Amino acid sequence: MKYMTVKGEKLSQLGLGTWGMGEKASKWEEEIAALRCGLSSGVNVIDTAEMYGEGQAESLVGEAIKDLDRSQLFLISKFYPWHASPREQKKSLAASLKRLGTDYLDLYLLHWKSDYPLAETVKGLQDLQAAGLIRHWGVSNFDTADMQELVDIAGEGAVFANEDLYNLDKRGVEYDLLPWQKQHGIAFIGYSPFNSGNGQSIPVKASLKQIADKRGVSVHQVLLAWTMRTGQVLTIPKASSVDHMRANLAAADLVLTAGELAALDRDYLPPKSKQPLESI
Repeated sequence: MKYMTVKGEKLSQLGLGTWGMGEKASKWEEEIAALRCGLSSGVNVIDTAEMYGEGQAESLVGEAIKDLDRSQLFLISKFYPWHASPREQKKSLAASLKRLGTDYLDLYLLHWKSDYPLAETVKGLQDLQAAGLIRHWGVSNFDTADMQELVDIAGEGAVFANEDLYNLDKRGVEYDLLPWQKQHGIAFIGYSPFNSGNGQSIPVKASLKQIADKRGVSVHQVLLAWTMRTGQVLTIPKASSVDHMRANLAAADLVLTAGELAALDRDYLPPKSKQPLESI
């Protein structure tokens, strides 16, 4: 397992995404087994949100972690933009903590930009942090200018992470956002590494298929390994079965060569200019 250190936190580069999980009773036990498989194999990051199944994913995670050492987990959840006021944040957090069966979050994120004044949202998050209800806070679906505004309000060192869409076919953040976050010491969490969240799979071009065939791995494993190639990105694929989880775990140990990366760059071009931020 590959790890990265952010503000003193040792985080597995492979996290556990939960979008779409917990919503079918017939899959509940299988999904819990998948999460526990990942956690028992060295993954320590779980990403969820109040939006996911209107709390059902959080309830699933709560069940999966109830017998584990909470101090060894890094638990992330997110709140709706319309819950961005300090009062609504506190209510949302209380509900999330109850579903998760814990008394604190390691990281709490604004799910996407709100119409509520950002400075007030930051104040609410800082109050929750001071109260010990969250250890760190950040945002999701913010672009570079948004992040600069956030740091101008909160100050350097206050923001822990930003979570955005990132995969081999959606590389726009590489041009400016990833370098900016690295410069400011803000973790980058990349969601939808297979681009499956919007129902549009990443096109399998020649280089991708050749690498998978040569290595004896799946295309999905190459895609996942690619997101972790720099050591800067924490990726959060969903795995609803133990078999899928084991495949993701194997991908975390797959190191692509310089030649393989160059071949992928030829088929899936890195950005040459600023791109509009994409999201799902």
